Amino acid sequence: MLERIPLRERRDLLIAWLAISVAFTLIYIRGGVNLNTFLLLFVMSLVTVGVAFVLHELAHKFTAMRYGYWAEFQKDNQMLLVAVVMAALVGVVFAAPGATYVYGNATRTENGRISAAGPITNLVLCIPFAALVLLTGGAGLLGLVGIVGLRINAMIATFNMLPISVLDGRKVLDWNPAIFAVLIVASVGLLFWSLLL
Repeated sequence: MLERIPLRERRDLLIAWLAISVAFTLIYIRGGVNLNTFLLLFVMSLVTVGVAFVLHELAHKFTAMRYGYWAEFQKDNQMLLVAVVMAALVGVVFAAPGATYVYGNATRTENGRISAAGPITNLVLCIPFAALVLLTGGAGLLGLVGIVGLRINAMIATFNMLPISVLDGRKVLDWNPAIFAVLIVASVGLLFWSLLL
């Protein structure tokens, strides 16, 4: 599988993963913390936010490749910088670290399925994090990892399913309104539940 991810793409994914993990760590440490707490929060961000982002993009890539198209993630340095600076200065993360570009003339059905793969991956990732929340009652470090992982994956799925501009939701809606409805309702429902925890 790694041979299907060129070195440049691996580097872009790694840089984007690290940058958004730093951005989310910065919003968790408003007011200052010691080095140990920073490292703990950074590792938690790598596991929750980073995995959610990387697997979302790889789902697009490998679904496109299943249809015979070349697809590759490309980071957006300017947006990565904006994410880190806004997190540090304002305590808000606007993360648009890049995108997976599909090369070829995909049909509406193929494009819809390729686009749906990312949010579906995030919804599937909600399951182990939700289980962690239920098993721990949301208490302790594992409970916190569960809550953050659930919330982040639900947020990524919900944001990407918005039926606007170049987001996944627009392409899924154009392909199949029923599947769009299921995915947007599931995403918003999980997000709402995660915010109540």
